[in-house]
Parts: sequence; structure tokens; C-alpha cells
Amino acid sequence: MTSAPLTGLTHAEAARRLLEIGPNELPRTQARGLIAIARDTMREPMFLLLLGAATLYMVLGDLGEGLFLLAGALAAIGLVIFQEARSEHALVALRELAQPLARVIRDGEESRVPARDLVPGDLLLIGEGDRVPADGVLISGDVLSVDESALTGESAPVSKRIAIDAAAAADDSRPGAVDSSSLFAGTLNVGGQGVLRVTRTGLQSALGQIGASLAAIDEEPTPLQRSAGRLVALLGAFALAFCGLIALAYGLLRDDWIGGALAGITVAIALIPEEFPMVLAVFMALGAWRLASHRVLVRRSAVIEALGGATALCVDKTGTLTENRMRVARLWAESEDVLLDDRAPASGPARQVIEFAALATPLQPVDPMDKAIRMLLPYDHQFVAPAQIERTWPLRPQMMAVVQVWRGAGDERIAGAKGAPESIFKLCRLQQDEIARLNTVLHAFAEDGLRVLGVASCRHDGPFPDTPEDLRFAFCGLIGFLDPLRADAPAAIQEAHAAGLKIIMITGDHPATARAIAQRAGIDVSAGVVLGAEVAQQTARELQRTLGKARVFARIAPEQKLMLVQALKNNDEIVAMTGDGVNDAPALEAAHIGIAMGKRGADVAREAADLVLLDDSFASIVGGVRLGRRIFANLRRALTYITAIHVPIAGLALAPILLGMPPMLFPMHVVLLELAIDPTCALVFEGEPSERTAMRKAPRPPREPLFGPRQLARGFIQGVGVLVGVLGLYAVLLQHAPEPVARGGAFISLVLANLVLALADAMSTDGKVLAPHRNVFWVIAGALVVLLAAAFAIPALASIFRVAPPPLSILAAAIAVAFITGAWMRVAEGALAAISRALISSGVITPPRRPSP
Repeated sequence: MTSAPLTGLTHAEAARRLLEIGPNELPRTQARGLIAIARDTMREPMFLLLLGAATLYMVLGDLGEGLFLLAGALAAIGLVIFQEARSEHALVALRELAQPLARVIRDGEESRVPARDLVPGDLLLIGEGDRVPADGVLISGDVLSVDESALTGESAPVSKRIAIDAAAAADDSRPGAVDSSSLFAGTLNVGGQGVLRVTRTGLQSALGQIGASLAAIDEEPTPLQRSAGRLVALLGAFALAFCGLIALAYGLLRDDWIGGALAGITVAIALIPEEFPMVLAVFMALGAWRLASHRVLVRRSAVIEALGGATALCVDKTGTLTENRMRVARLWAESEDVLLDDRAPASGPARQVIEFAALATPLQPVDPMDKAIRMLLPYDHQFVAPAQIERTWPLRPQMMAVVQVWRGAGDERIAGAKGAPESIFKLCRLQQDEIARLNTVLHAFAEDGLRVLGVASCRHDGPFPDTPEDLRFAFCGLIGFLDPLRADAPAAIQEAHAAGLKIIMITGDHPATARAIAQRAGIDVSAGVVLGAEVAQQTARELQRTLGKARVFARIAPEQKLMLVQALKNNDEIVAMTGDGVNDAPALEAAHIGIAMGKRGADVAREAADLVLLDDSFASIVGGVRLGRRIFANLRRALTYITAIHVPIAGLALAPILLGMPPMLFPMHVVLLELAIDPTCALVFEGEPSERTAMRKAPRPPREPLFGPRQLARGFIQGVGVLVGVLGLYAVLLQHAPEPVARGGAFISLVLANLVLALADAMSTDGKVLAPHRNVFWVIAGALVVLLAAAFAIPALASIFRVAPPPLSILAAAIAVAFITGAWMRVAEGALAAISRALISSGVITPPRRPSP
């Protein structure tokens, strides 16, 4: 292998081959179509009851009422289909975003393309932790360690060596072969990095031939959705049984079996909160879509519920708080200390530091620091060694340095090494006084926020030993890399602190570097910087106490991240953890919310994570928390509203029967209300923005449920208020007006109370009734009022609804009852809040103090 750059295919040739061969993807399950959605919807108990009522009316000869119920049932099904189709569309969009990307060399430049666009002949860059997206041959780089268990079932990784002659390399070796140069789609590279020449894609690959797929979004229902489904099924069974009891009692007491059947069906329809599973599905799908628009890709929708409740954010420094845009800023050698401004040193010992560092750098680098080193030297530069790599030792836990051996003329070998200064000192066998002197230089680098690598070299005649530690390397110098702090990081951290979140920086960098970056970003460093060596010596209880104060951890090994996550969980924190490497996967899996890096993260980290940051930015994490709180709050309000509105509907369908009054509600009345409830809870509540104070509140308690006794009680109390008001109005009107007029006045009051209640629950703390985002509500309200007016103005519809136009006095009473019963709780809460603010401002009471994050 030579040091000449690899150019790869041209973009034009790749496009031609893609058109000829087809995409690099396997058949996958298609999204549900409209017919499938309609079929699933029509199996719901409420729609079966509506169809049963429509059939009963038509059998009895009430054709108009039967056709109206049938039309209402179809309209309700249409609304559900619209919402489900909208959710499916959002999921399809998420699948497209979730398509894995591949790093390829085309036209001599590295670029990222969707893995589905890979073609045979492409040069593919594979890093540690990457999932191999196509079959190919290793032509450059390290000796790779590849997990092929997805194809072979064998858990032990196998080694992959560079093909001596890539053009003639055997391409037909089977998965599981040791020391082969062939790699296969679906396998996982767990060690080393290299360049792969793609040979087979799509169905022609080894993975394609066995028909497996590893890149689909998990569409399993969440535990919350399964619970809601079970609740609706249970209530459906209860409603059907209750329907039979009411029909029996009605028939026995009033000798009206047909009326009893209709009354029973009406109560059953009113009792079933069939909106629960639909609202959960819509909120989860659209919530994931909204998060994706904020550059946060959701891989498991259940995490949306947890995201808004996060209490601790564990973040890496590089690429999350910083830009991950490394450049060499300082070079230090024994006789020279050079500050760089995007220029390479002209000559001297400092330049030799870069040259020897380049010896330990891949020709096609993936790591940002490797790229920064390569940028200072052209590819045609011959360094201080001939142009053939003989062997590479990647980073290892016992030696955090990369060593690469080049073979020269005859038996001469020259090796370059770069890595953590401590490991380089050990490799060079430096004395303690030398190490102490160099640590002073290191500390100065770190205080400037630079990330530091040590560089060493070794010349040797004859074959290189099996381990680099067997030879003594010569220390060359230090390289300081500058990775600028992201411009939006300080503001995002300030917002996170205001929201009561603990920001914990976990990095493998030098403690002084970690402290400098943390201070610039606004992370609390008052408790000092805790080192990985200290973490290793602490017991679980001691580590819990440390995490109660410390916010910056440096020189942390990947396996110690898991210890920190478990300690935070033991402190009852809801933990969000970022990671990008192979060894981060256990910590990502253990955290409540695992967050992988989309740009620089390894595939194995993304597979273990719940969320993927498409831009690797900390601000996106905070934006995700903000949106998670919004989704949680809106979903809770929607479920509370559904509970509240079903109480008066069920009560007004049942109470008149028990009290001996004429029925107030019939199935057509319930259908009209359902036509308003479904889009209101799924469109109006989902579209509500975050409260202005959402990110100035402490996270909700970790064990607080989405919909618990408090929300159930609130919905029930609101519903009882509407029930009492409308039922009382109906009872009074029956004493002073004919039955159709009394029913009409009470029904108007119920419909308007529903709208007032929806607006009061949706508005949260925003009092702007005519805000632009509430246009959907006013469209629904306007359509419902038009339908209601038509039901009174058109004789045929009035006959179906069994109502008559009420006089102005009754209409005014109905409107007054609707506003009082629908908004009383919101008015009372607003009044209490105003009184509380007045008492606080006057100093009568002291506001509760929130603990510092």
C-alpha cells in the first residue's frame, strides 16, 4: 500500500451504477395504507355500536335517523383515518431520516451519502463501532476486529487484514473466516479503522441473500399505548354489559324494549373513551416528527414521555459542547514552542513533531484530530519513512496510543506513536523528573482549553516485536488541538440550569482542559474536577455522594460512564446520557434516555440509544427537553379533557333514565359530539405551544405518571361540573317547555360547554384566545356551530335530533350555563394564581425555593 491518496468513483459514475444496479437496501414493511387503517378502525367497539344503532333505526323504519347515524359513523371513521394517516406519514418521514449514512471517497474527497446509495466500486471508510453497510474487501487501514454474529451466530469477533492485491482479492470467502480481507453487510466493526472497496450491495450482499434487515424503526406500541388499549377494551366490555342492563331495565320498567335498546347503545357509546389510543398514537408519532425537526431523531417513541422529565444530562465535551472541528493550535518540542494560526510550521523540531504524528495517522482519517494532522501535510509528502505501512496497533485500554509501523528499504522499520501523553511517556520510559517537567507544559496547554497528544518515534532494524512496549521510543513532543466551544452552548446550558437540570460533563480529556471548557460553557466547577482514578476507588454510595455536588469528570474510561449512570439512577435522577463510541453502548442502554451522536457516533452507539442527535449539538438536547415537556403537558391536557367530556356525555345519557325523565341524548347526539371531540383532542391539543415558563420549572417528580389519580380527579370534577349544570338546565326546562325544546336547549349547552372546556384546558397559562396557533380550534368550533344551527333550522334534521328551536331566553340560559360549567375551574385557578402573586409581591408570603441543580 502506498501513501498516494485514494480517489474512488466519480459522482457521475456512482449515479450511473446506482441507476443500473439499484439501491443498497432490503425489502421492508410498507406503511399502513388507508384501507388497512380503515379496517383496523372499524374494529373499535364504538364504531361497532354506531353501526348497530344505525341498523336498528333502519330496521324500525326510521330511515332518516339510520342514514344520519351511518353518515356520522363514516365521518367519525374518516376523522380517525385522517389522524392515523397523518401519523403514518410522520413515521415514514422518520424512517427516511433514520436511514444510515456512509462515509465514502468520491472524486478524491470524503463525503457522507445515504447507505442506500452505495454501489460496487465505492471506497467506504469504516471506523470503530460502524455497522458495515455493504459487502467489500479491506484495501487500507488497520487490522480490523469484526463482529459477524448477525450472520454466523458466533459472538467472538474475527480479524480482517488488508488484501495484498485488492484487485485480485478473493471476494467469495464466507462470514466467520479468520484473517480474511472480506467484510459483509450487517456486521459490526468493533476495533480499528480502514478503507473498504464495495463489491456487493442490496439483495446481492450476504445479508440480502438471507433476507434480514437491521435498519427499521421500531414500531412496537409503547407501554402507555398498550395500557390505553387495555383500558379501552375493558371499558368497552363494561359498556356492552351496561348496555344490556339498561335495555333490560328500560324494557321492564317502561315496557319499551326498542327505546331500551337505543338508550343502552347511547350510554355504551358515551362510556367508551376510544380517543385514548388514537391520541397517544398521534402524539407519539407527531411528537417524534417535531423532535426530528429540532435535529433529534427518535428511535424509540416511549422515550418521548421520559424526555421532558429528565433531571440530569450527562454530556461529553468534544463535539457536543464544542464544535468537533479540530485544528492544530500549538506544537511543542524540546527546543521550540510554536503557536499556529491555521498554518504549518516552516521547519525545525516542531515540524518533525507533526511528521512523526503523521506516521501514526491513517491515510484516510476519520477522527477529527487525525484529519487536523493530515491537513498540515500534503499526501505526496514522503515524511521520514518509505511509503508502505506494515502494521498498526490501535488504541487499547492498557495503552491509550496508536502505533503505526512503516517498512523502509531492506530491514529498516520506523514507527510513529501518538496518544495520551501519559501513555507516550510510558512508551518512551521517561524518568519521573522528565515527566514532572512535561506535566508543567501539559498543564499550560490544558489551561488554554487545548486537547493534547504526545508524539514519539522509533527506528528498528528487522521485524517489529509483537508489542510496541518491547522497544524504547524517543519522545518527540506535544500537539495541542483547539476545538472551539459551540456558540450556542452557553445559552443552552443556562436554559438547562433554569429548568432545574443537572449538567454533568464527562470526558476523557485532561482535567485542566475539562475545567477550562466547563467554565467557558457555564457548567459549575465549584466542586472541582473528579478524575477517573478517583471514581474507580469509590464505593457505589460514595459515588452517589460525589455526584450530589460534582459536575465535571475528567480522564473517565468508557466503562466508568456506566458506573456514573447507575449512581445517578440510584440518586433517583432521570438520566439522559450522550455517547458516541463502541464502549458507550452499555451506558446508553442503562440510561433512561440514551442519546447518540448522529455525525460522529458509532453505529453500535446509535443502535443502543433512544435518541440520535443529527447535529451532535448540546443545544439540540436542551431543545429536545423543551419539546418533550411540551408534548408531555399537551398529552396530559388532552387525556384530562377526554376524561372530563365523557363524564357529562355518559351522565346525561344515563341520569334521565334513572330519574324517570325523557331521554336527553340519543346516538345521533353522541355522534355529533364525537365529531368534535376527536379532532379537538388530536389537533388542538397537539398543536399547543410550550408554556412560557416551561423551562423555568423544575422537572416533574420521577415517579409522577402521565395520567394518574390527580389528572383523573381533575377531569372527573370538570366533567361533573358540566353534568350538573346541563342536567339541572334540562330538568328545569322540562317543567316550562315542551320536551324537544328542553332537549334542544340542554344539547346546545352541552355542545358549547364542550368547546369552552376544550379551550380552557388547552390554553394552559396563555390567555390569548385568538392566538394564531388556535385557528384549528376556531375552525372546529365554527363547523360544530354550523352543524348545530342546521340541526335546528332544517326540519328534517330537527326531527332526527328530536329537538326544536328554543326561544332567546332559553338560548341565553343555555349559553350562560355552558360558559359557567366549562370555564369555572380555569377561572378559579386564575383567581387563586392572581391572589398568590399579589401576596408574594406584597411580602405576605414567601415563594417556595427550588433546590439548585
